[in-house]
Amino acid sequence: MKSTFRVLFFLKRDKQKSNGTVPLFCRITVDGQEVSFGMKCDVHPKYWDIKTGKATGRTAEAVKINSLVDNTKAAIHRIYRNLQERDNYVTAERLRNVFLGTEIKQQTLLELFDRQNRERKLLIGVSICQTNHSCYVRTHERLIDFLWKWYNLSDIPLREIDHKFICDFQAYLVTNYGLAHNTQVKYLSNLRYIIGVAIGKDYISKNPFINFSTQYQNSNRGFLTQDEVEVLIAFRFKEEELEQARDIFLFCCFTGLSYSDVAALSREHIQLSFGGKTWIKSRRQKTDTEYNIPLLSIPQLILEKYAINSLCGKVLPVPDYPNYRNRLKKIAEICGIDKNITSHLARHTFATTIALTKGVPIETVSKMLGHTSIKTTQIYAKVISSKIGSDMDLLAEKLSGMEEKMAVNF
Repeated sequence: MKSTFRVLFFLKRDKQKSNGTVPLFCRITVDGQEVSFGMKCDVHPKYWDIKTGKATGRTAEAVKINSLVDNTKAAIHRIYRNLQERDNYVTAERLRNVFLGTEIKQQTLLELFDRQNRERKLLIGVSICQTNHSCYVRTHERLIDFLWKWYNLSDIPLREIDHKFICDFQAYLVTNYGLAHNTQVKYLSNLRYIIGVAIGKDYISKNPFINFSTQYQNSNRGFLTQDEVEVLIAFRFKEEELEQARDIFLFCCFTGLSYSDVAALSREHIQLSFGGKTWIKSRRQKTDTEYNIPLLSIPQLILEKYAINSLCGKVLPVPDYPNYRNRLKKIAEICGIDKNITSHLARHTFATTIALTKGVPIETVSKMLGHTSIKTTQIYAKVISSKIGSDMDLLAEKLSGMEEKMAVNF
């Protein structure tokens, strides 16, 4: 609906002075809401034309007043057009404040988001990890694109964000990127965090996320089977960068480390225990939870392979995440593995194929993965049929004596 806008000049007749003059005021009306302010000049009522909103006569005083009226009206109209084009948000009060130079600058979404990202960047390695920061940066980039494509805006005042805006952003994530539900939730949760910051700083009072769900759905966590892991181990790559990516992926398959954890792994984290065994002892980048993992022979061989070339204390040549992700996709294609191989798939593989199916208790797996709750491990540790079968075989052995007695009686 088109905005209604009007500028009117009038005399404040109830403020008549002893010399008979009356203060001149300006009234701004936008969509039925109006505000007024004094023009800091006085006019005698008999020299004022109510219909034209100007002083009558050709005296120097009349020319001065009418020039002030014309310039003020032109300036307010110019400010109105600029605000409409820039922010698509205009009120009578805001027009008056901008004209008088008293407007408190409105906080906008992208400006606040960018400032928060710059502050969060300083916390990488302290309380957040690089992956977490990168996700917020991508959310900011998606919002820039969304605002331009869907609203034709370069930014938006925080007070203009409502339930519809959030629904539109979710629809944009689906239609433009085809993101799965949980990936959408990640972006929306990041936006929700920024809105929380805005509320905490009193930039806005109403939370637009009320009645909007950002709950993750339980997903079918994938993993590699033992046969698929053995295919990766045996394959000989011609490209060194693919071989390195394969080795890092396998290292994670046999340790349960995430991408951010293996990227941060340094010599100080590799320690010998009293029993002479090698352990990885560190804290998770994501949650700052302590983890201790005894090294199996395969990850030890991988460490030894890159020991000579390790630089800056890092024990493995971990590339940046986009390159690592792309190389894993190429590895899956070359090796004929029809699964989406990601850094997190290695963590799932450790929990299921390497640990649980080989009889490692879920409590132990949870500790090695650095989980704060065993419920999280139960999501990762998908119990497969072979594990159920082997567990039942063990149970059958323990019940063999009872079965013999049963056979005698029957």
